[in-house]
Amino acid sequence: MLKQRTILALLSTFFACASACAQYVWVDEHGNKQFSDTPPPSSVPKNRILKGKNLIDSNTDTGDASSSSKAADTPRQKTDSIASRNEDYNKRKAEQAEKDKKAAEAQQAANDKSKNCERVKSYQKTLESGARVTATDKNGERNYLTDEQREKELADTKKAGLGC
Repeated sequence: MLKQRTILALLSTFFACASACAQYVWVDEHGNKQFSDTPPPSSVPKNRILKGKNLIDSNTDTGDASSSSKAADTPRQKTDSIASRNEDYNKRKAEQAEKDKKAAEAQQAANDKSKNCERVKSYQKTLESGARVTATDKNGERNYLTDEQREKELADTKKAGLGC
């Protein structure tokens, strides 16, 4: 009884492992062996397929012109080659980088606007406080603002602060 169970366990393990093995083996364009449970892409020539379901059929092929013309007449399936996948990946990566750049620029613009609004509000409070405010002219001399200049500056800061 124990012997039968052991044999049954070994057989089931063998069949489980055999089904997990790759069913196709071929050599790619770089000379590397590829193992897969799916058939190789149609771009791989039959003479580079080392193991597969239809390997016996391809090895027993007589090589006459009619069979090769049939193969040439069949439309090729669109395959996702590594180059096309890399191209798609690089395109998505560039688009994401562009989105990130635009988002960073928008964030920087928002930060700049916020700082400018704070400056305008601070200057407006200074003008409204009645404290003496100086301005430097083009000769580098400091002059105190007159009441008319203060009112003009206050009106200008109110206009500038409307968007804040």
